[in-house]
Amino acid sequence: MSAPWILAVLCGLALGSALWLAVVRVPVMRQIRFSERIAPQLRSGGQASRLLAISTGDITPFGPLERILRPALLLAVRRLNRLNPVSRDLEHRLERAGRGLSVLDFRAEQVLWSGAGLLAGGFVTVWLASTGRVGVTGVIAGTILGAVLGFMFRDNRLGAQIRAREARMLAEFPSLAEMMALAVGAGESANGALERIARTAHGELAGEFSRILGETRSGVPLSAALAHFSNRVRLAPLSRFVDGLTVAIERGTPLADVMRAQSQDVRDLAKRELMESAGRKEIAMMVPLVFGVLPLTVLFSIFPGLSLLGIAL
Repeated sequence: MSAPWILAVLCGLALGSALWLAVVRVPVMRQIRFSERIAPQLRSGGQASRLLAISTGDITPFGPLERILRPALLLAVRRLNRLNPVSRDLEHRLERAGRGLSVLDFRAEQVLWSGAGLLAGGFVTVWLASTGRVGVTGVIAGTILGAVLGFMFRDNRLGAQIRAREARMLAEFPSLAEMMALAVGAGESANGALERIARTAHGELAGEFSRILGETRSGVPLSAALAHFSNRVRLAPLSRFVDGLTVAIERGTPLADVMRAQSQDVRDLAKRELMESAGRKEIAMMVPLVFGVLPLTVLFSIFPGLSLLGIAL
């Protein structure tokens, strides 16, 4: 099959899909849900047009294309989310990333990235097919591979955001623990120390402390708010910090000593990780030394002798 035929098939598929979506989403063909039928009777505000409502901000950099495809994407994401058994785990990962996205928003972004990968893979494979390098099977396989890679890239990006945020929180923790120890040693309570840190400090961990204070002001006990924080973050040093702080509050042990011990523990952990990283880099540096520098050194050392002996290399 030649390149014009491949382009014709792709354009026909795109046109057929667009016509099918247009026919399916006609109000006569669309099934009205129960919540949509009773919504006018439950509305307490004015009957303003939804076209004039303030739209929410875009969640992706695609702009107008996102707003055009958003209804179809939301419908597809809702149906795919029913088949997803790990949505709770994904919700925990989004909380750890601190992005403020819901599972539905993240799935919509994954669908958009998958569509971008589909277009990119289709464009590249069609160009290769026009030059005669691949056939129809290669075009189909490359297009599907692009969609899968786009879907996986968004999930990989979320993991990178989680690791970066956790690294920032661990870097901020020793200083904030020392500040909290000074505040508690000066006579303030645990709530007062957390409030002082949330008011004066900036960063990821200070934002989490502000969230803890918000929960305590809404009536949640401090130990329960700290437990929620530990479940959200899931970092071993911060979990030990929460356990030590909870035990100190419940049993009345000195909080300042607990805070200083926790900060020193995190600093020792950072030193151990730095030493381990240095050891791995030292081993990695042996690869170019053994396979690059050492053969050249041996060659330069034996070449004059071989030249004098008249041995051809």
